[in-house]
Amino acid sequence: MDEEYDVIVLGTGLTECILSGIMSVNGKKVLHMDRNPYYGGESSSITPLEELYKRFQLLEGPPESMGRGRDWNVDLIPKFLMANGQLVKMLLYTEVTRYLDFKVVEGSFVYKGGKIYKVPSTETEALASNLMGMFEKRRFRKFLVFVANFDENDPKTFEGVDPQTTSMRDVYRKFDLGQDVIDFTGHALALYRTDDYLDQPCLETINRIKLYSESLARYGKSPYLYPLYGLGELPQGFARLSAIYGGTYMLNKPVDDIIMENGKVVGVKSEGEVARCKQLICDPSYIPDRVRKAGQVIRIICILSHPIKNTNDANSCQIIIPQNQVNRKSDIYVCMISYAHNVAAQGKYIAIASTTVETTDPEKEVEPALELLEPIDQKFVAISDLYEPIDDGCESQVFCSCSYDATTHFETTCNDIKDIYKRMAGMAFDFENMKRKQNDVFGEAEQ
Repeated sequence: MDEEYDVIVLGTGLTECILSGIMSVNGKKVLHMDRNPYYGGESSSITPLEELYKRFQLLEGPPESMGRGRDWNVDLIPKFLMANGQLVKMLLYTEVTRYLDFKVVEGSFVYKGGKIYKVPSTETEALASNLMGMFEKRRFRKFLVFVANFDENDPKTFEGVDPQTTSMRDVYRKFDLGQDVIDFTGHALALYRTDDYLDQPCLETINRIKLYSESLARYGKSPYLYPLYGLGELPQGFARLSAIYGGTYMLNKPVDDIIMENGKVVGVKSEGEVARCKQLICDPSYIPDRVRKAGQVIRIICILSHPIKNTNDANSCQIIIPQNQVNRKSDIYVCMISYAHNVAAQGKYIAIASTTVETTDPEKEVEPALELLEPIDQKFVAISDLYEPIDDGCESQVFCSCSYDATTHFETTCNDIKDIYKRMAGMAFDFENMKRKQNDVFGEAEQ
């Protein structure tokens, strides 16, 4: 370990593993350490089930009805991948796809007036949906056609909308869309957690709706994908990429000290040895004095013996409860997966309800979601602080990732990765930088 590295990475969360993979592919000498004995940090999947009970201090352990403990891989952080989103692009460019198998999530649903409805995202579905009356459907269809044809480089497609100055509120007004339709467009298609976006320029929202419909167009049932055996497979896939390109991995390695000289990082001390480095990447838990708390997220992992009602018995789905429907500032999400994804015993389902904490009674905040899941066999409640770095790291060369937020997809995580890359490399992130080098010394033979 007493060596000089270009980059040392602390923690094996998804953000850290993708960055160490990119750095290794780009020829940097990388040392990757984690104080835990397993990969994934905050974004790991816990197996066997007994381990999850221990983690939440349920000493009696799982009952026999839960099946074999090793059939379970339970994610601590519930997220899906947008089929046309940035994480899928990262997986394709790095060819990490060869270590993983994905399944399409079977449906996306939205909550309105205590009931759940399938999210209409194509013209045909919009016209058949019970969410809207007949005239509203026609207006919504016009809006979808406008979004599909919209091209920010071709003013002929703008229809009087200025992408940089017209607010999204005005675009909704232009198409005369009612509040319920605005709710599910903003929250179930554009996937905003709050309504702040309404008064911002509409370009970002239009692009988000495009991402949703392009992701949906890839596989048809929903725009989301999920890896077999759980999200913990993702960091491991990228760790494998880094190792192929010469990255060194050490799990179960305590970090005693981060060594600074003149305000710049020069190394990491562990068990009496020092590894020197020019740059450091880590998650907030390794540098508590360089991060600030930016809120809290509550996540309740629920084990069920049945699919969720009114989802056509889907073995995986997402449900979005828009904040307006339950008098909140931020949405409540439910991600549900099951034995079909090799994450639970036969006939069992895992539903995780999550939201940004707004009151002093977080469990009460997710009640509307839990009501949709009844009866629940077992609940595991986690309330996590969200941290963000207090500076951009350019001076100290210590680059810290943000905690995983309450969104149900990885787009914000990918934005964080691109942002850290830009600060470290001094140039904008380009997906081309992630491509494996042809005939590389460490390249693998075709499988």
